[in-house]
Amino acid sequence: MPNSIAFELGLPHRLLESAVDADGRRLYRVRVATLDGGPVRTSAGYSVIPEHDASLLESAGTVVVPGVYGGPAMTDGTLPDGLAGALRAAAGHARLVSICTGAFVLAAAGLLDGRPATTHWMHAEAFRGLFPAVRLDPGVLFVDDGDVLTSAGNAAGIDLLLHLVRRDHGCEVANRVARRNVVAPWREGGQAQFVERPLPEAGDVGTAATRAWAVERLAEPLTLADLAAHARMSVRTFTRRFRDETGLSPLRWLAGQRIALARQLLESTDAPIDRVATEAGFGTPASLRQHLRATIGVAPGTYRRSYRGGGVTGHSPV
Repeated sequence: MPNSIAFELGLPHRLLESAVDADGRRLYRVRVATLDGGPVRTSAGYSVIPEHDASLLESAGTVVVPGVYGGPAMTDGTLPDGLAGALRAAAGHARLVSICTGAFVLAAAGLLDGRPATTHWMHAEAFRGLFPAVRLDPGVLFVDDGDVLTSAGNAAGIDLLLHLVRRDHGCEVANRVARRNVVAPWREGGQAQFVERPLPEAGDVGTAATRAWAVERLAEPLTLADLAAHARMSVRTFTRRFRDETGLSPLRWLAGQRIALARQLLESTDAPIDRVATEAGFGTPASLRQHLRATIGVAPGTYRRSYRGGGVTGHSPV
């Protein structure tokens, strides 16, 4: 697409080709293509000359569409001749991924109708106007709908690509990619924390210290009152400030941290399910099973077997 966002165009190569197995072998091969194989001008004012045309999509396992800056997909919901057909053909066999406003391209090809998706919060209103059939959620960093995945703006593409690595090859590989690229393995909250809002009043105290405190005590039965007391706030004030900073309620955030820990323990240890449940703060295997099923659609034992069999499939948290 003309005016592809340069930063996002480079993300798949940087992140996915950083993924290696225990022997140092690359787990992905990333190549760049345009519809006709010709150069494409980026939003940064320079052009990229790819080595492939749209025929590459016929054999691709994953197709990543970077964000675009303007153009027909964003102005009237249309695509250049041939592009919609190429993407629809790829959808028959490949996983489709968009970064930021790349969701406009997938939607213009008719590939998001009736499906959950996200894009940059600044463009959510325009997106809804052009593509009312898409179940847009502008409050999350990314959406995994199985064979179609979409992310919010710019750096959320990093979150989504790390999620792909984690889904395909597990937490340890994804963490190595994150360390190599000096980024967080996962980020808390959603886009709500980045939406423009007034600056905090002078003297406001944040909730970051309480979040750090809670992460070290996930096995304990923490309550909303416990969190508010640590932050030295009323429950009402703490809940409001917590949501302002993270985009989530305190208890939803806490559940997400516990799920993340449980997944890590299931992937990297042989600990029995009941011990994983205890260490992650769910108390019982039944509670862990309920939360894991609600979040990623599988039971703990299935999750562990899938990971050790070469990757986890299914829906993952947004």
